[in-house]
Amino acid sequence: KIATDHWKPYENFIPKELHVQSKTETFTVEGYNSLFRHFLARRRRKSKCYSKSKEMLKDSVILLMLK
Repeated sequence: KIATDHWKPYENFIPKELHVQSKTETFTVEGYNSLFRHFLARRRRKSKCYSKSKEMLKDSVILLMLK
């Protein structure tokens, strides 16, 4: 299954039998996206705070999830 919000264009390219349009299905993903944006400055603007190595970015995400 592919879960999306109720944006109409999704209906044009996602097969009907796979498509689920529901806020309850996307709620958790959107919550995590918000959490990452809020707590990980390195994911915001590259000009101010950013990870110079993929390893540090990975470690930051792991630390946030264990918080």
